[in-house]
Amino acid sequence: MASNNWTITDIPDLTGKTVIVTGGNSGLGFESVKAFALKGARVILACRSVAKGEEAKKQIVKFLPTADIQVMELDLTDLKSIRNFATKFKQNHARLDILLNNAGIMMVPYGLTKDGFESQLGTNHLGHFALTGLLLDVLKNTPTSRVVNVSSMAHSSGEMDFNNLLFEKGKGYTPIKAYGRSKLSNLLFTYELQRFFETNKINTMAVAAHPGFSDTNLAHTMMEKWYYRLLKPLFFRMAQPASMGALPQLRASVDPAAKPSQFYGPDGKRQMKGYPVVVQPKEKAFNKDDARRLWEASEKLTSVIYS
Repeated sequence: MASNNWTITDIPDLTGKTVIVTGGNSGLGFESVKAFALKGARVILACRSVAKGEEAKKQIVKFLPTADIQVMELDLTDLKSIRNFATKFKQNHARLDILLNNAGIMMVPYGLTKDGFESQLGTNHLGHFALTGLLLDVLKNTPTSRVVNVSSMAHSSGEMDFNNLLFEKGKGYTPIKAYGRSKLSNLLFTYELQRFFETNKINTMAVAAHPGFSDTNLAHTMMEKWYYRLLKPLFFRMAQPASMGALPQLRASVDPAAKPSQFYGPDGKRQMKGYPVVVQPKEKAFNKDDARRLWEASEKLTSVIYS
């Protein structure tokens, strides 16, 4: 039975389990890889730079020599890379117990992925949508497997606009609007994915989490702007460390008491920091029409069809 203040000591034994963590070389992903490895899982550290992934693995193995970690290249801005990753993974692994869709970018200037998608929705949602769909058969073949999508408090500012989903040619784009939309998309996808599992009687569970206000490499990108740099001392006093920020996604991944479509976040004031508990997203995250339209648009854009 987990304590009220859930920590990595509450993670059950994961020996024999296989886990994928996207963006596993830094921040929340790095902390998650460490925790999974500590509990005996075979962990696939998936990231764009193999060199950075190997360096992250080296840091973990230094204090945990028994860690079973494999670094694999995965560029979520490139559908070809996502397909290559899925193919290689399935060639070498017969099971996938946890797919932790953790990687993301935050409030960057307007740009495009290699496939021409607006970069924040392309990376944070469409890349993970494609990856999950391409790994669906191995998830199906692993009883009680889980897909965990990492959202953000910023989903509350997100607005879906299916007439201009990708901010074509930068129309209407602001970094915060695009980020909010991508994080709302993470939740809409989670709930539609769970409905897909239930409709098709698949013994897999979709869960979501958010890290609250955490000190990660995403926040450091924001600090490059002069007006954010002025707030830097305040930010670092307010933010919780990445090791705490990772707890909601870890609990969503492994807690035996977790239920489908639950959303985990910190238990502190305004969900900014604290220990992981089940929290409630904004009502817009439950919009079934938006979820369906996003799913259809995602299949069309990525050419990854769930079946």
